Amino acid sequence: MLPHHSVPQPYRVTTVALSSFLVIVTSACDLPFGPDPEPGREALGTRGAVTAGHPLAAEAGLRVLQSGGLAMDAAITAAAMLAVARPHMNGVGGDMFLLYHDSATKLTYALNGSGRSGSAKTLEELRTQGFEQMPRSGPLSVSVPGAIGAWAEGLRRFGTISFAEALQPAIELASAGLPVSDRLAEDIAAAEGKLRQEPEATRVFLPNGEAPQPGGVLTRPDLAETLRSLQEHGWEEMYTGALGRRVVRFLQERGGLVTLNDMADYLPEWTQPISTRYQGLEVQAFPPNTQGVTLLQELALLREVDTDLAALGHNSADYLHTVSEAIRLAFIDRDREVADPRAMRVSVDALLNASRISQLADTIEPSGRAPEIVTAATEDHPNTVYVIAVDQYGNVVSLIQSLFATFGSGLVVPDTGIVLHNRGSLFRFEADHPNVFAPRRRPFHTLCPVIVLSNDLPWLALGTPGGDGQTHTIVQVLNNIRLFGMSPQEAIDAPRLRRRGDGSLAIEDRVSQEVINALEARGYTVHARSGWTAEFGGAHAPFLWMKVPDGMSSWDFFDKLLSEAHVVGTPGSGFGPGGEGYFRLSAFGHHEDVERAIKSIEQNLDL
Repeated sequence: MLPHHSVPQPYRVTTVALSSFLVIVTSACDLPFGPDPEPGREALGTRGAVTAGHPLAAEAGLRVLQSGGLAMDAAITAAAMLAVARPHMNGVGGDMFLLYHDSATKLTYALNGSGRSGSAKTLEELRTQGFEQMPRSGPLSVSVPGAIGAWAEGLRRFGTISFAEALQPAIELASAGLPVSDRLAEDIAAAEGKLRQEPEATRVFLPNGEAPQPGGVLTRPDLAETLRSLQEHGWEEMYTGALGRRVVRFLQERGGLVTLNDMADYLPEWTQPISTRYQGLEVQAFPPNTQGVTLLQELALLREVDTDLAALGHNSADYLHTVSEAIRLAFIDRDREVADPRAMRVSVDALLNASRISQLADTIEPSGRAPEIVTAATEDHPNTVYVIAVDQYGNVVSLIQSLFATFGSGLVVPDTGIVLHNRGSLFRFEADHPNVFAPRRRPFHTLCPVIVLSNDLPWLALGTPGGDGQTHTIVQVLNNIRLFGMSPQEAIDAPRLRRRGDGSLAIEDRVSQEVINALEARGYTVHARSGWTAEFGGAHAPFLWMKVPDGMSSWDFFDKLLSEAHVVGTPGSGFGPGGEGYFRLSAFGHHEDVERAIKSIEQNLDL
C-alpha cells in the first residue's frame, strides 16, 4: 500500500467506459461546474468518479470514495459487486486485468489476474483421447480462475480498505437478491439451452425450472456463503483452502485439467504496461497475454499512414476503409504471434518496431479496395464487464474482467455459486503456434483495458466488451474524441464498424447508405446493423452528480431546483443512504442540455 501524504488540487479526468449495458458514471462533486463549463466534457468532478457495468456496482464504488477510500478500493468493490450483478459475464470463477495510474509517482502499473492452464494432461494426451481442438465449454476449457487473487493483490498494494470490506456489498446483494432487469432476463433466457446441460447451473439460474422474469429477484445464497468464506479466510481460500479443493475436486470428477498444485501455485503478477504515441497522446495498454499490443499496432498504423485521417471525414468510405485495413494488418500478427509472453516467438518491441509499422502502413491506400486476403472467423463473446475509478488524488484504475462466453464454461461448482470461465478454449492445438496448449501456460485474452495520458497526466480511460472487437471500438471512440473533436458522449453515440473474421464489415446503419454503397463498390461485403447492439461495444452513460447545499435534503433540493430553476434531476437518496446529500443532474442528455441546465441554475437559483 502506498500512502498519500499530501492532497493535490482538485483533479479532473474524463472517463469513457464502454459496455454492453447502459449504466452510470457517478461523480461526487463539491460544486456542479465553474462559471464556464469546460467544452467537450460531459462529466467533471473534483472528488472522483466511478463507472461500472451495473448501477449498483457503480453506487458501491462511489460510497467507498465518499468514505475516504482510494480509486483501487472503489474499483475492487465495484468488481466484486459485478460478480453478483452480471453473473453470466464475470465472477469469482473468471479472470481480471487492470491498469493503475499512481498520481504520486506518475507511473502506471499493470496487474495480470489471468490464471494458467491445468497440468493434469499434456497436448499429446488430449489428442490421444480424440480431441482435435480445445472444447468451447465444459471442464477442459477451464484454466485457473485468477480474479479473486488479483482483487486482493490490487488492494494490498494500492488500496486502503481490507479485502473483507471490499466484498461486503457483494455479499449483501447476493443474500438479498439481485433485481432482474429486462436485459438480464433476456440474457439468461438466451443461454437456457447451455444452462440446462448442467444440473447445478439449472438449479441456480433457472429457478422453478425457467429463466427469471423481469421484475423478479435472483437470490444467490451459495455465492454469498462463498464470499463470506473468502471474507473470513482471505483470498487464499480460493487457491489453497477448502473452497479451492472443492473447485478442483469438481473439475477432476468431470475430467478437467486443473490440479490442486495448479491452484496453489497461482499468483497474480505485476508487470509494465505497453504504450505508443498517438495524436499527441500516450496510449497505455496491457501487454500479452492480452491483445493490447494489437490495439497499439492499429493506432501506430493509423499514425503512420500517408494521409490526414481527419481530412478524410468522419465515417467516410475512405476513413472506414483505412481503419479496417489497420485492424486487418494488426490482426494478422495477433492471430499468429500473441500469446503467453513466455511462449511468444516475437517480442512486443518487434511487433511495434517503427520500421516494420512504416512498411505495413505503406500498404494502406485510403481510396483502395477491400483486400483479397481474409483471416479466419472466430467466436465472438461480448460478455465482459468494465470498471473505471478515479479518486480525489488523481489515481486511476482501468479494470476489466470476464468469464469469456456467456456463463463461461457452463459449469457451476455445486453449492458455491461459482461459475467457471472458459478462457482455456482459446488455446490452439497446432504444435508450432505460440498459443498452443501446454500445462501452466496463460491463454490468449481479448481483454484490453486502456489509460490515455496527455502531458503525463491521465486524460481518458477506456474499455469495452466485444471479444475480438474490443480494439475496433476503442480505436474509433478515441479517434472520435481526438481527431473529430467530439465530446465523450458524442464519441460513444457515433456509429461504428466491426471488421469480421471473414473480412466482411458489420456497420451500424446510422452510417449513410451512400457510404455503405461506396464500401460495397470497393469489394466489401457489408452487413448493416439496426438498433444498438453489443456487437459494436457499448457505453456507460455519464451521470453528473452535485452536492446539495448544507442543511438541505436531496428531496428538498429537488423541489427548489424545479420551482426556481425549472430543472429536473434525481434526488440522491433514491440510490440509498450513500446518495443522500447529493443530486443526480445529468443522465443521458447531451452536453448542450447540461450547459443550459447549469446556466439556469446559476441565473435563477437563490442559494
